[in-house]
Amino acid sequence: MKKLLVVIFGLMLCVGAKAMSYDVVPLPQSIQMQKGEPFLLNNQVQILASESLQTEAAFLRSYLKELTGLELALSQKREKKVSYIELAISPNTAAEGYLLTVSKKGISVVGGSSAGVFYGIQTIRKAIAENGDASAIEFPAVVITDSPRFSWRGMHLDCSRHFFSVEFVKKFIDLLALHNMNTFHWHLTDDQGWRIEIKKYPKLTTIGSQRSGTVLGTNSDLDDGIPHGGFYTQQEARDIVKYAAERHITVVPEIDMPGHMLAALACYPELGCTGGPYQVGHYWGVYTDVLCVGNLKVYEFVEGVLGEIMDIFPSEVIHIGGDETPTVKWQQCPKCQALSKKLGSTVTSDEEFSPLTSKLSPLQAHFTKRVFDFLTSNHRRALGWDEILDGSPQDAMIMSWRGTAPGAQAAELGHDVVMSPTTYCYFDYLQSEERIFEPSRCDGFIPVEKVYALDPAPDSISVEARQHILGVQANIWTEYIFTEGMVEYQALPRMSALAEVAWTNQEVRNYDAFVNRLTRFSSLYEFYRYQYAKHLWPERQLPNRWQF
Repeated sequence: MKKLLVVIFGLMLCVGAKAMSYDVVPLPQSIQMQKGEPFLLNNQVQILASESLQTEAAFLRSYLKELTGLELALSQKREKKVSYIELAISPNTAAEGYLLTVSKKGISVVGGSSAGVFYGIQTIRKAIAENGDASAIEFPAVVITDSPRFSWRGMHLDCSRHFFSVEFVKKFIDLLALHNMNTFHWHLTDDQGWRIEIKKYPKLTTIGSQRSGTVLGTNSDLDDGIPHGGFYTQQEARDIVKYAAERHITVVPEIDMPGHMLAALACYPELGCTGGPYQVGHYWGVYTDVLCVGNLKVYEFVEGVLGEIMDIFPSEVIHIGGDETPTVKWQQCPKCQALSKKLGSTVTSDEEFSPLTSKLSPLQAHFTKRVFDFLTSNHRRALGWDEILDGSPQDAMIMSWRGTAPGAQAAELGHDVVMSPTTYCYFDYLQSEERIFEPSRCDGFIPVEKVYALDPAPDSISVEARQHILGVQANIWTEYIFTEGMVEYQALPRMSALAEVAWTNQEVRNYDAFVNRLTRFSSLYEFYRYQYAKHLWPERQLPNRWQF
């Protein structure tokens, strides 16, 4: 009679049980299905974790509740006759890796660190996907051994051209967590707006965070005359850093210099070569007004700004930009000419300045080294766009945006490199060649398949140099992206493709198989109400759309 009751109880639990799949995004390195009965996840299961993993346990509990309706208890002590999802750390596992084991008795996630445990939890979360309320979920027996290919798995968001709320920045960070990404590159300053509070220089936010209008279209002669502004207080920034850290994401701030500084010059015109007047930029592209590198007050300003940035952001890496810096104003500036003479160089003409072919001038090299030295003296590392490669210190980190060739060259020279080429990783570019139906006015075309085809460290780079390829990052520049939904649309589903590029070993990846997994994974876009491009799924697009 007792055995019969057990069988009946088991059948009752299985009623309404929903299946799930380990075909997740990004694809784990090894999935070995096992013989034996599945594990039945129901409300009687508890989450077992030590004190040091309570944050991760709370995330798992929250994910399970929102996806299934199941609300599991948390426990720090094992009891008899209780089934567990057990979280643990082992030094025998790679730092960001994890071992996920499922048997009839329970689920075990063993990470090399709390980050590794967190990524194992993400796999459980994505394996369930959206099951809706379920009394029980069956987990087939499996052993998943997983760790990331690259240590830098990043996404960039430009909040300078268009400002986005604290709440949305956190939502964007949640999207990174869903994709096992660990770096949020936060672009905070540019010609069109200064977005971070610097207490030593209050005008940066009272004046520099506001522009009186924005050019319409692609740099037309028409301005909308509508004020646009906003900035993050230091407390808000710290809150975002904490929010990201809880999800094992590092926030890398970018203060672009010595170019792309028009918003700062509008606040403190004495930092420019001409003394102004300047105004916060209305149009997009490259401005010829840059910091006056021959002016000692500029270095005082830069160090004051970076001092507060380092106090807000604990990241070892600070991004200093360094891209697109015309020298035309330096040629006409007595202070810059005097510095050039002192350095034994000349300010070369760049009247036909091209962002894609510009070289680092001796004056900018001097400026960059001073900034590097300042950051190094404060135990930080400087990262810059690939223009800074010429004449930069050996410990400079390079972000390769003008294709992959500069990154390969930097790696061969011994620099640590993050690959972020326009040809694969600029997510402000269009996702369809049918431009008329795309929300962004940006040029360029990068479909999901193109993103997936990127190999950040190909065999064409020497074995030694490949050790310096830290990883990969996609960038979302927001000149033509002005709503939160547009940011999400431009990111998805390309972020999913990039996540697999960053995480999964090259020999395991297959695009057609990825699309099949992505189709299931996209249910999470729907569940969390992210906007996303539907070009891979025409049946999901608007019906009866008028064709021109």
